[in-house]
Amino acid sequence: MFLESGTDKPDAAVTPPGYSVYRGDRSHELSGKAEGGGVCFMVSDRWCGDVTVVSQSCSPRLEHLTINCRPHYSPREFSSVVLIAVYVPPEANAPQAMNELYTHVTAAETAYPDSAIIITGDFNHTSLRKPMPRYYQHVHCPTRNKSTLDQCYTTIKDAYRAVPRAPLGNSDHAMVVLTPTYRQRLKAVKPVTKTVKKWTSEASETLQGCFEATDWGVFRDNCDSLDEYTDTVTSYIAFCEQVCIPTKTVRIYGNNKPWFSREVKVKLDAKNDAFKSDDQVRYKQAKAEVKREIRHAKTTYRQKIEDHFSSNNTREVWRGLQQATNYKHKATPSDNVDPDLPDKLNVFYSRFDQKNPSLGYRPPLPDDASLLAPAFTIQESEVRGLFRKQNPRKASGPDLVSTSTLRSCADQLAPVFTDIFNTSVQQMSVPRCFKSSVIVPVPKKPKVTQLNDFRPVALTSVIMKVLERLILRHLRAFTGHLSDPLQFAYQANRSVDDAVAMGLHFVLQHLENPRTYARMLFIDYSSAFNTIIPHKLLHKLIGLDVPLSLCHWLLDFLLDRPQVVRLNNSLSASLTLNTGAPQGCVLSPLLFTLFTNDCTSAHPSTYIIKFSDDTTIEGLISDSNEDAYRGEVQRVVEWCSENDLELNVLKTKEVVIDPRRKKDPILPLEINGEAVEQVSSFKFLGTLISEDLKWDGNTTSIIKKCQQRLHFLRQLRKLRMSQQIMAQFYRAVVESTLCFSITVWYGSTTEKEKQLLESIVRTASKIAGCDFPSVASIFELRSGRKAGKIVRDPSHPANHFFEPLPSGRRYRALKARTSRFRSSFIPHAVLTTPVVKTL
Repeated sequence: MFLESGTDKPDAAVTPPGYSVYRGDRSHELSGKAEGGGVCFMVSDRWCGDVTVVSQSCSPRLEHLTINCRPHYSPREFSSVVLIAVYVPPEANAPQAMNELYTHVTAAETAYPDSAIIITGDFNHTSLRKPMPRYYQHVHCPTRNKSTLDQCYTTIKDAYRAVPRAPLGNSDHAMVVLTPTYRQRLKAVKPVTKTVKKWTSEASETLQGCFEATDWGVFRDNCDSLDEYTDTVTSYIAFCEQVCIPTKTVRIYGNNKPWFSREVKVKLDAKNDAFKSDDQVRYKQAKAEVKREIRHAKTTYRQKIEDHFSSNNTREVWRGLQQATNYKHKATPSDNVDPDLPDKLNVFYSRFDQKNPSLGYRPPLPDDASLLAPAFTIQESEVRGLFRKQNPRKASGPDLVSTSTLRSCADQLAPVFTDIFNTSVQQMSVPRCFKSSVIVPVPKKPKVTQLNDFRPVALTSVIMKVLERLILRHLRAFTGHLSDPLQFAYQANRSVDDAVAMGLHFVLQHLENPRTYARMLFIDYSSAFNTIIPHKLLHKLIGLDVPLSLCHWLLDFLLDRPQVVRLNNSLSASLTLNTGAPQGCVLSPLLFTLFTNDCTSAHPSTYIIKFSDDTTIEGLISDSNEDAYRGEVQRVVEWCSENDLELNVLKTKEVVIDPRRKKDPILPLEINGEAVEQVSSFKFLGTLISEDLKWDGNTTSIIKKCQQRLHFLRQLRKLRMSQQIMAQFYRAVVESTLCFSITVWYGSTTEKEKQLLESIVRTASKIAGCDFPSVASIFELRSGRKAGKIVRDPSHPANHFFEPLPSGRRYRALKARTSRFRSSFIPHAVLTTPVVKTL
């Protein structure tokens, strides 16, 4: 690719042998420049012989040329390669130039959704970092003096390695050779062989008939304990499923298309045979048949998804859309795994047992039997209802009973499991097979270097998850009214929006006063769920007036838990745990919130905001007096030590929000002798909070994610999905990201940031061919709904801000000195929301 290539010579005079030239010469009338200019591509005939000029433009702000190349060979995931040459004059207006380029790039992305797009050229003082943040820049070496003016962007991370070379001729720009480092998906992801069960209607009826003919009383009468009773029943169910449900083996390749069928494979094989036979007529016919079969396969797949949509089968619609767009594609883990790694991980995950001074401790039961009476009885209708709601795509646990069996045989299995559940509650004992778990390590980052880089996710019995959900209902009823009002997780009418909004409101309201600043400490716990000491949790539950029988049932749930680690096909030896709550269980998050329920602020100028294990301490500082804040931090550190929670000081961060003009030096915090790092911004429950309380970083992050997701919408357009399908996908994938916690930050964004957000909506509307609501309208709608919920909930910590005026039509506005506070969520909602009539 050449820049400033303007010449009046014909193509033949400047075309090297074996190349084809595609020129975008400068127009003197359109550019306003009198001489030279233009961009040019020279394409090797050995690489590609099918090139189409897509678009070309010339203006005082931007010169560009877009061509579409169909190489002789390219990875299957790319249908073609779109090359965009760019020249931005040094004196051009940068925002206008990038907006113009953004229009051309999005048009190319929409026209060629499966293509690899490469944008390269002389960008001078501009870049694509803000308008198109999902593009990666590959040139990091200077191209003119010490500046990197010439840049190359693609949507593929680490696609090229840039090597500088000497300038060509009298050019003042260095040449850059881009060496490909991309590995095609077929080589990067190994084929996976799976054995799947064929859940046909005939197979389901056979399994149902098997269970209907079973006398479940025989199992109870011939078993001596609850453990034996439960283990026998689950083993019998797994055996019946294995006998009655047929299976098939499939091989999945990393670059397979979702519509790829057996018929297409047959036609492709015939095409390959025709090519090898050197029969041109036969090859031409086979090639046409492949194209015809692919069109038919795509049409069939599209019709299948639309039929699911018409029948309101949203689960299958979403599954089909994920497959069609390769959305949230899961890469296959590497096979090169240390055979001892599962055992090492299992020992690592059970390390907290060694720090538990009361390993397996069970306090004595009271002599009064009436105190241990069950607080509730589980009904068969409840069990049947939860069985029918099981997701058939969820994996089975160690007992090998699948969710598909529970879902299709709910009527037949509900009676026996209702009996097992009620027996478990009465005996305050959880069957050992229900407590068994298989830990599946999930990497926290792409490159794993240590054991702590794996997150332990427990794969437990799906039947136990049903029992946990039934217990959860009653546990919430017993403890809901005693919960910390600033704990926003697992509470009715609470969400991350409320947690972030309240945290920012405390800070912004405090900063309205002179000589003030705020400090926000974002605490990180080391394996929070794994450090719960069961007998300490027992005492806290008793203090929350939870029935004693339920307390001891929960204690037994946490004690004597067998655990193995599975990594690929390797399985570790079994270990028994008596500390913590397994991650992935239904009850674990609520148990942790109850365990930390007594960790509350002790000073009016400090707040402790919690969302499950995400804890934030806010210190509202006046006149540089930090005694209350530092004292609160020390109290939390001591509380963690008393309750055996480990603070990860390395990951704990602090943001200091100080708008004062004359700032005093702020000394860093120290926790257990280690200094806490102060950062300029931190992602707080999905929203990026910066020290200057501006939202440009958060907006850029959102736009990058949305632009990545627009690619999936273009895939649906290529498959010619209906507008209803594309609109549903847009709302679920793009709009959900675009408007995440929108009530918190949108009112304080700049006009430029709002325009960038609206450009995502306009692009999506063009792709889908229908209008979507603007971001501004969504903000107003959600703000009104959120305010209405707060007003109707007297227990909400923001409820008292909505004080009706004597007229009864509006709420009393909050005193605001700055637009920063006035445009935040709570003052804005109080000002714009009409009085809600409450019962």
